[in-house]
Amino acid sequence: MSIDFLLDPNIAYLILVGAALLTMMAVINPGTGLLEIIALFLWLISGYIIFNLPVNFWALGLMFVGVVFFLLSLRKFQNLVFLGLSIAAVIAGSIFLFDQPGWQPAVNPILAVVVSVFVAGFVWIVAQKSLEADRMRPVHDLEALIGAVGEAETAISDEGSVQVAGELWSARSDQPISEGAQVRVVGREGFFLKVEQVGGNKSEEA
Repeated sequence: MSIDFLLDPNIAYLILVGAALLTMMAVINPGTGLLEIIALFLWLISGYIIFNLPVNFWALGLMFVGVVFFLLSLRKFQNLVFLGLSIAAVIAGSIFLFDQPGWQPAVNPILAVVVSVFVAGFVWIVAQKSLEADRMRPVHDLEALIGAVGEAETAISDEGSVQVAGELWSARSDQPISEGAQVRVVGREGFFLKVEQVGGNKSEEA
C-alpha cells in the first residue's frame, strides 16, 4: 500500500504534532514506556515526511519561539500572556511549516488553529498539575512537623511514641517525659522526632 498520503501537508502536520505532544507527555510523566515507544514511531514517520516535503525553516523557527514562550508561561511567569504568545507563534509557524509556491498556506489554517489551541491548552493544564504536585511536600515530611504540638503516647526517657498531626511517631527527648504529657516537635533525628514537654501530665492536671 502506498504511503504517499503521509505527504499530504495536513496529515503530515497532525503526525508531527502527535509526535511532539507524546514527547512532551513522556517528559512530564516519564517511566510509562508506552508513550516513549509511540513517540519514537511517530518521529520516525516525521523524519520520512521532513525528508520528502520542503520545510520553511523560518516557520520551524517560529514554532520553536512558541515553545520557548510556552516554557516561560510554565516555569517563570505562570500567566496566560506567554501562553497566548506561544499559541500564536505555533499557529503561524504551523500554517506555513511546509513550503509551497507563493504565500498560500500548505496547512489548513482552521486545522492549525484548532489543533494548536487544543494541544497548548491540554499540555499547559497537565504541566501545571505536575508542577503543583512537585511543589507539594511529601505527606510524611518530618521537617513539616517541626513546631507541631502533640501528645506523648508512652513515657519518653530516651525513646518513645508521640501522637502528632493525627499520626503516631517514634520520638526522642533530652529530658524524661511522662505518658500523656503535651509535647512540641523541635527537630528530627533520622526518622525520629525530637520533642520537648510543653505541658503537664494529664494525670497531674486532673
